[in-house]
Amino acid sequence: MFFKILFQLLFLFLLPLYNVSAQQKISIKAHLDTENKLINVEEQISFTNTSSQSLNTIVLNDWNNAYSGNDTPLGRRFSDEFVRSYLLAKDMDRGSTSLLSVVDSENQSINFIRPDKNPDLIEILPKKPILPNQSFSFTVSYTLKIPNDKFTRYGFNSDNIFVLKNWFLTVARLEENGFVKYSNENLDDIANSETDYDVAFELGKKYHIFTDLNVDRKTENENSRTHYLSGKKRLDFDLTAEIKPTYHNYKNELGEVVTNLRDRRLNEIQKAMVIDKITNFVAAEMGSPKHEKIIISQVDYDRNPFYGLNQLPAFLSPFPDHFLYEIKFLKVYTDKHLKTTLHLNHRKETWIYDAFQSFIIMKYIKDNYPEMKMMGNLSDFKLLKGFNIFKADFNDQFTYVYLLMARKNLDQAVGDEKDTFIKFNEQISGKYRAGLSLNYLDHYLGNDLVLQSIKEFTALNQLRPTQEADFEKILKSKTTKNIDWFFQTVIHSRNLIDFKITKVRAKNEFLDVTIKNKTKTNVPVSLYGLKNDSIVSKHWIENITSDTLITIPKNDAEKLILNYHKEIPEYNTRNNWSSLKSFFGNNRPFKFTFIKDLEDSKKNQVFYVPEFSYNLYDGVSPGLSLHNKSFLDKPFIFDITPVYSSKTKQLIGGAFFTVNQNIREDRLYNIRYSLGGNTYHYAPDAAYMKITPSISFRFRDLDYRLNKKEFVTIRHIFLNREKSDYVTVKDENYSVFNLRYSQIKSEISNSYNFMTDAQIAGNFGKLSGEVQYRKLFNNNQQVNLRFFAGTFIYKSTSSDFFNFGLDRPTDYLFDYGLLGRSESTGLFSQQYIMAEGGFKSKFQNRLANQWMTTVNGSFSIWNWVEIYGDAGFMKNNAQKAEFLYDSGIRLNLVPDYFELYFPVYSKNGWEIAENKYEEKIRFVITISPKTLISLFTRKWL
Repeated sequence: MFFKILFQLLFLFLLPLYNVSAQQKISIKAHLDTENKLINVEEQISFTNTSSQSLNTIVLNDWNNAYSGNDTPLGRRFSDEFVRSYLLAKDMDRGSTSLLSVVDSENQSINFIRPDKNPDLIEILPKKPILPNQSFSFTVSYTLKIPNDKFTRYGFNSDNIFVLKNWFLTVARLEENGFVKYSNENLDDIANSETDYDVAFELGKKYHIFTDLNVDRKTENENSRTHYLSGKKRLDFDLTAEIKPTYHNYKNELGEVVTNLRDRRLNEIQKAMVIDKITNFVAAEMGSPKHEKIIISQVDYDRNPFYGLNQLPAFLSPFPDHFLYEIKFLKVYTDKHLKTTLHLNHRKETWIYDAFQSFIIMKYIKDNYPEMKMMGNLSDFKLLKGFNIFKADFNDQFTYVYLLMARKNLDQAVGDEKDTFIKFNEQISGKYRAGLSLNYLDHYLGNDLVLQSIKEFTALNQLRPTQEADFEKILKSKTTKNIDWFFQTVIHSRNLIDFKITKVRAKNEFLDVTIKNKTKTNVPVSLYGLKNDSIVSKHWIENITSDTLITIPKNDAEKLILNYHKEIPEYNTRNNWSSLKSFFGNNRPFKFTFIKDLEDSKKNQVFYVPEFSYNLYDGVSPGLSLHNKSFLDKPFIFDITPVYSSKTKQLIGGAFFTVNQNIREDRLYNIRYSLGGNTYHYAPDAAYMKITPSISFRFRDLDYRLNKKEFVTIRHIFLNREKSDYVTVKDENYSVFNLRYSQIKSEISNSYNFMTDAQIAGNFGKLSGEVQYRKLFNNNQQVNLRFFAGTFIYKSTSSDFFNFGLDRPTDYLFDYGLLGRSESTGLFSQQYIMAEGGFKSKFQNRLANQWMTTVNGSFSIWNWVEIYGDAGFMKNNAQKAEFLYDSGIRLNLVPDYFELYFPVYSKNGWEIAENKYEEKIRFVITISPKTLISLFTRKWL
């Protein structure tokens, strides 16, 4: 132990004596043309081969060129995340890099290439191999075209502010097996070699610059000012140019903070106190920052805000003024501190950055605001005290946000590479899960061993590039406990953690406790004994791989609770406790709560929510939904919704029961078992009742970023229709067995849907299929194509009710939200559903009892104005196949949610010239809030 301490002291003593110069050196002369948004650059690079092998190429990061088109990795990522503005961007808003020349130290031209798959990289091709430890100097002349900041918040904006980050050419990170070749995917994880920079940056005199480089001096001429900047051992640097200065400088013994983080509630003295408090806290927990100067910008925060705080409307501020500023500053400062201090492969080992940051933020809240609640001061209102979300501690949101994705089976191993994450995991859930994991290890090891390891690891990064194995080695050097489970399971797998107390038996002063490992994930779990809500015992139990019986002292405990302080990121805590005084062990009382709430592990929650529905025959119908759907998905869900029909004065509504079975490591990721039923009126004097048992199988690609899913649904629909004086009803009672397969693949520029459907009933059998394709072009024009084909296998009923519909389905399965399903005239008959034939014009013969095949298409001509056309054949028994067509104008206001169709010409003739044209206009409308919400979640999931 003595030698270990001596070594650590010697390590810290020698650290300041370490060579302060990096192996790579870059000298930049740049001129910013603010009017044309160009930077002309001459860059001298002195490269040293720090690997043990000869190099035939030198790889440079040219991340500005990622903005040059839609087919770059950045463009494809934006497409996956439905960022429409990038796809439709004008040339003036795009960025690019134009290379003019590359010459060596003797002014001889050097060849270079751009890899086809990585247009934001440049490979320099020296004429001779560069041997280990050998240096090679060359000069690159190029012009940068700066993109608009509306895509990533980096670039120029309408206020003539230039936020420049990762624009200049830099030497890619060199590892023992070669250069790291990462493209810009808007992840802030550029892999640069540590470099010494000298920069001469020239721009107009009216501009001020703010940077984390040292400002050595300035020179001026009649029209411009040149700023001479420098920095040692930098991985990258920030530079902002603006006419009206928004940044302020704050200095303390740790260095200088330059920030324009907005907050109008605090004065400069209060901000200085907050900055001093946080910089000292972070230095105490993680070590001093590597560089004396750090930029903390509003752009940095806006790119990655503190989830939760940024969801609140501006007029609602339930947190103290200083707290809001502290959290925002802490979020950005810890991120900048880690990115400048840690010399890791950021994309490959992003979990270390995320874990350190979230862990430190959680500790800061615990140390400084232990009483702070998730919803701030709103928790003080008596009317809100019954809700868990208002009682939960501020740090509880880290667990809830992780579980938000885990319960949807969308969580990913935090140890995976950053570019494999879906957006919500990359920016929010994965970061929180990484921090929770480190917090778990900290509780297990105790004695602040994790914090000590963090400090030692950050100090090691001052000496050399590091990797995960270095952090693992430091942790293991501080404990005799086996922590292989932490890296192998908690970090590098998706394995869920879920323990359950199944049985407790008292034996004199001891307790026999049976603990079940529901997920077979072999990790330690904490077991607490409580008496009058005070902890009387705590044990860490290890190696529970299935059902395990342990014996512990009773210590007068009245309850046993696993994971009491939620130090373990556990999938389900509702089965974690057992009362020694109750016969049932963990029986829970029912709790009725208005609207929704966070999950309560001690209660059976039932939520009640006012509901309103509408159709022509029931009118505006108020109801009450009784369900158990909290903010987190559950394995079993029920929703019972009685509704009062204002027109018929009858009770209608529905009930649905669903069991979800998530499957972890397979393409088949979810099986859903459902039983549902509902009853509404389909005519003014008649109702229908529908009961549907079903099972659905959901498949996805193992690459979660691919927006591709497949579904197989098996269901049996039982229907009963009352007789009506208004509508002729045949086949009042019938049932249909239905088998469906569908495949969906979508992104902003392309969308593809394929569906097949088989229906078997007593008096008919049908097969149908459809293919839909949508293409959005760079000029904002869009083409939509759909092909449908359907045929009867057999049919023994004369009823038209089960026929294929040309312009509107008869909807005998009652699947669609038709507002007036039995109407043949009037406004409600004009509601359009894209199904079966898909025509918009109405014809005398609208149904087919043998087969039908159609093609539907539309093409945009200006913004949301499109032209459409439909064509197809339909065949009825004892008749020849009939060819039909129509065309018109489509106003695609909100696709699939609100659209208008204006027929122009069809087989009927010029419809636009006919009388009562307004009765021919068709409309699409969606009034379901749940459906509309999906518009805003696509970019995250």
